[in-house]
Amino acid sequence: MELIRSFSVDHTKIVPGIFLSREDHVGNDMVTTYDIRLKKPNREPVIDVAAMHSLEHIIATYLRNDPDWKDEIIYWGPMGCLTGFYLILKGNRAPEDIYDLILGAFRAVADAEVIPGATAVNCGHYLMHNLGMAKWYAAEFAAYLEANADDRAIFEYPKTERLITDEGQQFFDS
Repeated sequence: MELIRSFSVDHTKIVPGIFLSREDHVGNDMVTTYDIRLKKPNREPVIDVAAMHSLEHIIATYLRNDPDWKDEIIYWGPMGCLTGFYLILKGNRAPEDIYDLILGAFRAVADAEVIPGATAVNCGHYLMHNLGMAKWYAAEFAAYLEANADDRAIFEYPKTERLITDEGQQFFDS
């Protein structure tokens, strides 16, 4: 089975940032998935589950209400590893081109007084939210993005080196 692109990223070297994960053609349209990575995988604590859930609600609402971007947003959701989020947009832009959108989304969390959709009617686990911690993570990531805006490492995935056997099997380079 072919290894998917996100598993070919060297998770021992990735830093927080905004990365192009994949581009797909859907009919005549291009759809791009971005990896919005808040934490260094396997090297620092992951995002608290309740805070992650709150960030998902607040930022999804922000993105889908942004007048310049709402028609481009397809999906915003958490990574299973709890180190970041996936953003799927119509079109194909470089990660640098969505920097301001992502920075604005995380800055907007500071102004949230309630978590949108955090009711039993609107959410599958409405009691699992933590607005205070969501604000803390969002402020941490926004400050990081601002401090590292000129660092290419926050926009380019580190790649793993692969050994390929004569039979075509791929192995991670140890």
